[in-house]
Amino acid sequence: MKTQRGEDRREKILRVAEAIILQKGFSATSIEDIMAGAHITKGGFFYHFPGKIELARALVERYLEEDAALFNGLAARAAELSEDPLQQWLLFLNLLAETMENLEDLHPGCLVASFTYESGQLDASVKALITEGMLRWRQFFRSQLDRATASQPFPESESLDELADMLSAIIEGGIILSRVFRDKSALPQQIRQYRNYVRMMFAVEPARG
Repeated sequence: MKTQRGEDRREKILRVAEAIILQKGFSATSIEDIMAGAHITKGGFFYHFPGKIELARALVERYLEEDAALFNGLAARAAELSEDPLQQWLLFLNLLAETMENLEDLHPGCLVASFTYESGQLDASVKALITEGMLRWRQFFRSQLDRATASQPFPESESLDELADMLSAIIEGGIILSRVFRDKSALPQQIRQYRNYVRMMFAVEPARG
């Protein structure tokens, strides 16, 4: 039976491991690094995770769950502020940008991207989970766009999947820009540029946003 203390310790291991991996990379992060950062013994680590691959899988699952909670929460807030599906999507984007602005420091980085760069160090199950995570992003963003296009004119020649994936690319690119330039405003600025692009695609006048 899992205890609260055990769950807290597992969460601490995951939190410490994520921070170290985002800084050093997965292959350069040793179990000893994580043990030292989490102040646990080797037995304490292996009680929760048989090895680094199992740790990586748990980290990706946790990261995707946190993303889903964030996106669903922002979408729910946007729905409270407007009944119009397009305005809800624009509000969602603005709320996402504000969330990134309110981070205490630079965005720490994307765990999915970090693992993707080192995919040769992962097994097929972790790679599949990363792919599933990106598809979840696409499906969530696409569902919001589908609702918007049901109520507003949209160019038939444009792909909604591509427009959904564009936001994923902008988020990842914005994280890179913010860290390269040491400028936490870079990520929210990129999200707002995407918001402006969406408005243009839907031919929405600025005064309505």
